[in-house]
Amino acid sequence: MQFHHHGYVSGDPRVKPAAGVGLDRPEELPDEVDVLIVGAGPAGMIAAAQLSQFPDVMTRIVDRRPGRLEIGQADGIQARSVETFQAFGFAQEIIAEAFWQTEMVFWKPDPADPSRIVRVKRTPDDPAGVSEFPHLLVNQARVLDYFGDVMAKSPTRAKPDYGYEFERLEVADEADGAEYPVTVHLVHTAGEHAGEPRVVRAKYVVGADGARSRVRSAIGCHMAGDQANHAWGVMDVLAVTDFPDIRLKASIQSEAGSILLIPREGGYLFRMYVDLGEVPLDDHHHVRQTTIEQVIARANEILHPYTLDVKDVAWHSVYEVGHRLTDRFDDVETDAAGTRTPRVFIAGDACHTHSAKAGQGMNVSMQDGWNVGWKLGHVLEGRAPEALLATYSAERQVVAQSLIDFDKQWSSMMAKKPEEFSSPDELEEFYAATFEFPAGFMTQYAPSLIVGAGEHQALADGYPIGKRFKSAMVTRVCDGNPVHLGHHATADGRWRIYVFADGARAGEASAVADFAEWLATAPDSPIAATPEGADRDAWFDVKVVYQQAYTDVDLGAVPKAFLPTSGPFELTDYEKVYAADPADDVFEQRGIDRGGAVVVVRPDQYVANVLPLAATDELAAFFRPILSAKEAQPATA
Repeated sequence: MQFHHHGYVSGDPRVKPAAGVGLDRPEELPDEVDVLIVGAGPAGMIAAAQLSQFPDVMTRIVDRRPGRLEIGQADGIQARSVETFQAFGFAQEIIAEAFWQTEMVFWKPDPADPSRIVRVKRTPDDPAGVSEFPHLLVNQARVLDYFGDVMAKSPTRAKPDYGYEFERLEVADEADGAEYPVTVHLVHTAGEHAGEPRVVRAKYVVGADGARSRVRSAIGCHMAGDQANHAWGVMDVLAVTDFPDIRLKASIQSEAGSILLIPREGGYLFRMYVDLGEVPLDDHHHVRQTTIEQVIARANEILHPYTLDVKDVAWHSVYEVGHRLTDRFDDVETDAAGTRTPRVFIAGDACHTHSAKAGQGMNVSMQDGWNVGWKLGHVLEGRAPEALLATYSAERQVVAQSLIDFDKQWSSMMAKKPEEFSSPDELEEFYAATFEFPAGFMTQYAPSLIVGAGEHQALADGYPIGKRFKSAMVTRVCDGNPVHLGHHATADGRWRIYVFADGARAGEASAVADFAEWLATAPDSPIAATPEGADRDAWFDVKVVYQQAYTDVDLGAVPKAFLPTSGPFELTDYEKVYAADPADDVFEQRGIDRGGAVVVVRPDQYVANVLPLAATDELAAFFRPILSAKEAQPATA
């Protein structure tokens, strides 16, 4: 964490100085906003947290609840999400309070006595080490609290507006040229104004209002997919049991049905997904009337010979597994794509529904919200053209389809009876073979306005274009500290340009020296787009990694492009110069060509391009359409 560059900070350095709309933020919901987010769940809160980092963008997030979520709903936090939390600044705090999942155990009927269950296998959670962060289990409410804290400490001093329910919206014709083309009709749900209507006009709307999304309906999107045909009871409980693996994630299959056991934070609480069986087509959701007592009784049948004595139920529900997806994530009809600017977006459960047992709902929803959040921020601040917004639906709809396909396999396998598997180890083998998908690391965006075609991928095989930037250990030259290269990339809306140097030393004539000179002085360098008066690295965070040990890198000889000045005192930022650790060489780990390479990373941590150091024309050409903001609307001041 860096601070003091704007003057001495004696308080909490995580609280950023108020700026822009945060200087006089109205307590009441304004009549006009840049972005109105509907729904304060994971997708909505991360979008709001990202947009809160753009000081001149007026963002408000409304929710029909009278206050914060307290309990229930999602609980699985995949490693990709923890990487995301690191960018937003609270990974370590949530890691400290969450349950760490390090392995999964599998229980099946005892061949000698099928009425009893026995443990058959233990599987490591991340055998390949795809992330430096653990898989966590923690109440969704705490995740939302942390994003709320990010918003409160942001320059805009943002916070949710509770007690508003969405009713409908209208989008003005683009030819009208309205500054706030989306008219949103809300109704107060709490307080002295409960039942009264409220109208807000917005430039853009994000609907993150859940599986029964009214925003989705308002823009004519329809869910399509499989009807629900299997029901599960879910309960968060405190209980006394003789089941030995109660503090491990466990798949339990018995003749009486299946349980997915999820330990929870705090050492005592755990969640059980209890198989309630097939749902007849004419059930008409009658299964949802299953009582908590019936769910507990079913759990005891499945656990035999072990018993479960429930002492307290913190939360419970019954749900039917269905897999449904919308064909677009914005208000532009498929046959009209590219003809107009999308004004309304949907995210999270409003776009995709599936089972909860793969731990994907909250995790995928947060990536939806982050994706649309930074793009809206760039367009509204004039950094990028409105064409950028069309990439949201194009990217995230494909990811959601992959999620649906995976979850169909996983949930159907979880519902199988032991005798229905083709081999005794089929479930365990599937879990081990596919762990990277639920962990969040199989997403790979296709070439687009913001993803390169990959002609030079061989220069950095370990950073696949379109996939998330995997961090690696390096040594910070200024102080000799070993650090994770990716952990310095915060969710501040900036692009990252990682320059992996050729073999020359700092100060010697070399390809990296030529690249640094172009970056700092050329009119077609992306850095040249930085607004006058802003810090040189306000839009682009440029870092260099030398091949030599840190003791052999002379900071005085490092090009100025890698040592920008910051703040009103123009203080030198020394924390952008790194060296490979000879014992843990990032060049070896990530397959980086010793002749050097440039790795471009988007604000949401996905690799956008890989280029040679000499390919300055290609780098300029890549950023030119991204930085051409003639179509952008000026943000509300």
